[in-house]
Amino acid sequence: MKTRITELFGIEHPIIQGGMHYVGFAELAAAVSNAGGLGIITALTQPSAEALADEIAKCNDMTDKPFGVNLTFLPVVNAPDYEGMVKAIIDGGVKVVETAGNNPQQVLPALQGAGIKVIHKCTAVRHALKAQRIGCDAVSVDGFECGGHPGEDDIPNMILLPRAADELDIPFVSSGGQADARSLVASLAMGAEGMNMGTRFIATKEAPVHQNVKDAIVAASELDTRLVMRPLRNTERVLTNSAVEKLLEIEKEKGADLQFTDVIEQVAGVYPKIMLEGTMDAGAWSCGMVAGLINDIPTCKELIDGIMADADALINERLAGLQAA
Repeated sequence: MKTRITELFGIEHPIIQGGMHYVGFAELAAAVSNAGGLGIITALTQPSAEALADEIAKCNDMTDKPFGVNLTFLPVVNAPDYEGMVKAIIDGGVKVVETAGNNPQQVLPALQGAGIKVIHKCTAVRHALKAQRIGCDAVSVDGFECGGHPGEDDIPNMILLPRAADELDIPFVSSGGQADARSLVASLAMGAEGMNMGTRFIATKEAPVHQNVKDAIVAASELDTRLVMRPLRNTERVLTNSAVEKLLEIEKEKGADLQFTDVIEQVAGVYPKIMLEGTMDAGAWSCGMVAGLINDIPTCKELIDGIMADADALINERLAGLQAA
């Protein structure tokens, strides 16, 4: 399948693995890229720019296909070594960078000057238009269904994607709620040029996370996510567990007086315990409503091949068959 996204990134299938904290390591990125999609290493999971350079080198050893790096710009006092990370990305021969969080304008000249394509993750059309104005090559449009941070507008993809198609000139992919061929074909119908999957890729053989995490996603229904930190305007969709329910109790008790420090125990530094050790009640971790559509743990190749075969059947058989003779 050829779309503007496959052409832009030099990939076979219009499927991107989103950047995920303590999930986006070289093993998963290489497996996705080898299967014809675009794998993504998560930069801020690495403790330093040097460690990121090592992870990129590791991925280069595992695949000769294009892969990307997610670089999230956080509103923090002690910022990560973004300059060093950009250098590691350029020196490592990375082809694509997925930016997220704050405005990535500061890094665009260096990245694009090195021939790197930049796709920025957005939760609103106005943000996507800003990304287009500052020169991003593409955007990932992230609907309210997504795991992680859906923004504060609460617009689901059935509305957000057609709105993006109405406004944007640069190509975009759907993100949030994407799991299978139905997701891909629907996204294409609404104007997207491909899809970005996060939660679905955690539940794969190659995802370097604890088996407990994968099993939790398979066991979950679409009713098992919660929105936390809404009062702080830092909304995150997470899979429910005892720590998440405790967090929600604290939010209710504190009301308008809630401070981040009140819930820091449930959200700060919990990812290594959950993703690597499998301690599922250690804290809140990002998971999309799409968990309700995930019932197995395939290899990345099995997953992507299946999606593309099913998408072909959907387009050429079911949808074509709906047309009057």
